[in-house]
Amino acid sequence: MADVKTYLREWAMPHVLCPGCAHGIVMRGFLDAIDQLQIDQDKVAVVAGIGCSSRIVGYIDFCTLHGTHGRAPAFATGLKLARPDLHVMVITGDGDGLAIGGNHLIHAARRNIDMTVMLLNNSIYGMTGGQAAPTTPAGAVASTTPAGNTEPNFDACKLMIGAGASFVARVLAANPIEMSKVIADGVRHPGFSFIEIISDCPEYYGRYNKVGGGAEMLTWMARRDAGVAVPLSEKKFVEHVPSSPVPTGLTTGVLERDIRPVFTGVRKQEPQ
Repeated sequence: MADVKTYLREWAMPHVLCPGCAHGIVMRGFLDAIDQLQIDQDKVAVVAGIGCSSRIVGYIDFCTLHGTHGRAPAFATGLKLARPDLHVMVITGDGDGLAIGGNHLIHAARRNIDMTVMLLNNSIYGMTGGQAAPTTPAGAVASTTPAGNTEPNFDACKLMIGAGASFVARVLAANPIEMSKVIADGVRHPGFSFIEIISDCPEYYGRYNKVGGGAEMLTWMARRDAGVAVPLSEKKFVEHVPSSPVPTGLTTGVLERDIRPVFTGVRKQEPQ
């Protein structure tokens, strides 16, 4: 893995992420992807909205913009139209991107705007008190659902495929090497790239649902992957996935890839 200090604003440290939060792993994975691609830092523009995940833009040394709640794809669209030569990326969360920002996200996908959206999904509103989010699974406990969530949760990747995103992937923060590869693949893709990154929130989701701290949640997260959960379920001597009301058997990797005209009519030059 690369030395990513040149991509950090060290003067902004220490960061405000909670101990055990996987968003830090995601930030490192993103920087590794940029390093793999050898993109000029001045040609990378990262837009974020509001939430724990969106705090990441304060620590990375690129052209960064902190937008209003849910509007990161709209800000990023304007930026890409004005500067099609830039590699425009969005860092958002499940609440920011799928609740108040849902319409902006689906229409950026429908138009095939040439940007890469990384949606960090921790299944809860982690910054504002642990409220239920659009991705909180049915039955899960949150500060607003103490008896268990009664609503079904979004499948963000299916939503983006339905909206017309030309590149859709899902990765786990528990698998950082694969995560970096997929992020780099999404950045190379000419058109709208959507990458759902399953992260964790030990302070709210972990405690409320008795999943454990950061280390335990990473193990729990890995065992949700279909490639891990299915083989383990066939082995009697291996303890099954915890009884937390979270779906297992998640499909990871690139789920959709389609080459079609981008909205701007100008494709970014692929990194050599």
